[in-house]
Amino acid sequence: MSEIIGFVGMSHSPFVTMLPPSSPSGPGGAFLGDAARVAAAVADLSPDAIVVIGPDHFHANFYDVMPPFVLGVEAAEGFGDFGSASGPLPVASSLAWSIHEGLAAADFDISLSYALTVDHGIVQSYKMVSHEDGNEGGIPLVPLIVNTAAPPLPSMERCVALGRALGEAIRGSDFDGRVLVVASGGLSHWLPPNDPRDVAVAGEKREALIHGRRDPRAFAAAREPRVRAMGGDPTARVNADWDSWFLGQLAVGDLDSVTALGHERLEEHAGSGGHEIRCWLAGHAAVGEPLVWSSYEPVPEWITGMAIGTTFEVV
Repeated sequence: MSEIIGFVGMSHSPFVTMLPPSSPSGPGGAFLGDAARVAAAVADLSPDAIVVIGPDHFHANFYDVMPPFVLGVEAAEGFGDFGSASGPLPVASSLAWSIHEGLAAADFDISLSYALTVDHGIVQSYKMVSHEDGNEGGIPLVPLIVNTAAPPLPSMERCVALGRALGEAIRGSDFDGRVLVVASGGLSHWLPPNDPRDVAVAGEKREALIHGRRDPRAFAAAREPRVRAMGGDPTARVNADWDSWFLGQLAVGDLDSVTALGHERLEEHAGSGGHEIRCWLAGHAAVGEPLVWSSYEPVPEWITGMAIGTTFEVV
């Protein structure tokens, strides 16, 4: 049977790779320094597999078919968006199938993929936590995509329930090893709308959100310059007070106060990008332990509140 050895929640941003700090004291420098400390702590824990919960940013999933949850069970490949890692990633397939069976037994009809494409929403945190630079080899992962970008979204309560079922599935797995659970996303950030029902989403953008699977590379090439233009603004909106409150709730194990916000109030406080905390809620619920260490840096230049939280000590 598997042993869950801890949880790491970690923010991601495309600007981690596109706008790295020029010095340790520059925007994002504190976050990257603390991420390196977490990677060292993870190395000491010696995980045999990492379950990574994160979103997709319209690189694999589109509105032709938009599943709330997707589990990779055999092969995974990094898309390589915004300078993130591209190419094949090692997958802990036996653990993935055990997780699928456990979630099915818990009444989660989760989508699965034998060939899953993952973007920076999965790859960035996986690489930073595992301290792996290459693709082949390294600590095998089980990628679990939670839809946080394409309304309608799974409720926060449903994500917590998924997390609890995930934890039970990992613990009951035939996989004989030590498993780390990583959640990638958030915290507060404000993004342009992605809902085809929104009048602001029209023309080529709307067509790409629905039919982007026909040529995801072309869609990404057209979209990336617009995303890049959002970076580097020191006045970009980040809600550091709310981010600190959220980390505090996870430190005392109070997920109910977060889920009680509901969709609209969460977006009011944390922006449309703040919906990525669903990944943190699922991962935290899977492990079932409070955060004992956290790090936070608001980085408006990266349009995101950059946080890390762990259920184990980091030195």
